Amino acid sequence: MPHRLSTILATAALLGGSLAGAAPAAADTEDISPPGANNWSCKPSAEHPYPVILVPGTFESMLKNWSTLSPVLAGQGYCVFALNYGTTNGIDATGPVADSAAELGSFVDAVLGATGARKVDLVGHSQGGMMPRYYIGFLGGAKKVNHLVGIAPSNHGTEGVLVPSGDGPVTTSDSGFLCQACADQEAGSPFLTELNSIGDTVNGPAYTVISTKYDEVVTPYTSQFLDGPARQVTNITIQDKCALDLIEHDQAPNDPVVHRLVSHALTQEGPADPAFQPRCL
Repeated sequence: MPHRLSTILATAALLGGSLAGAAPAAADTEDISPPGANNWSCKPSAEHPYPVILVPGTFESMLKNWSTLSPVLAGQGYCVFALNYGTTNGIDATGPVADSAAELGSFVDAVLGATGARKVDLVGHSQGGMMPRYYIGFLGGAKKVNHLVGIAPSNHGTEGVLVPSGDGPVTTSDSGFLCQACADQEAGSPFLTELNSIGDTVNGPAYTVISTKYDEVVTPYTSQFLDGPARQVTNITIQDKCALDLIEHDQAPNDPVVHRLVSHALTQEGPADPAFQPRCL
């Protein structure tokens, strides 16, 4: 396999989807919302005062990443919003992560303006679970975010080798020419060094991390966890709750167990209750 082709395959697999999964985002000529999302006339209720913004992962469109969770949350009475971001060469969520965080900030402001809410809850997958931390920590988002729920987030990067090629293993560092977000998410990258230089959390928001031990993309899966006091941070491994759940990285946002964990987390004053037991499959 030629080296360039293997690199493209590797980066397409990185942090959010396969090459097949990335193709719809590249082909989109307009943003298509997932079911239940982006009703700009929605007003939050007293029961659910914070709009929920769904943040997709690398190579993912909001439609592909959130087609199952978005209608679940909307059906529970949340005002649900979602966005595409970081589009380069027609492919979503591949631009520099810091730039994508600024795009998220603009979207948060638009949601707050439309809904009249004081803060938002963010639910993100992979890059989408990590990137908001830059917005929160460096771009003033701490005062606008109530809770960040990360599903398989790349908080400390990935150490994995994704696709072997005839020229040797391909890692994320080979792929910066194609996907700056991929290079940014390699463990030890300059971006992640800056992101984590202020600590895993900042004062204000709550943080919940939902991880699977079968994650083959953000590895080791424990690198996804955040350090912080129990009043602010909860780290959950899906298999500690449902031992027979074999969900992996790409499909984690579609897992009914993950849906139940996210729904629970969003009802809490702080992070998810670590003792909460979802119904297993």
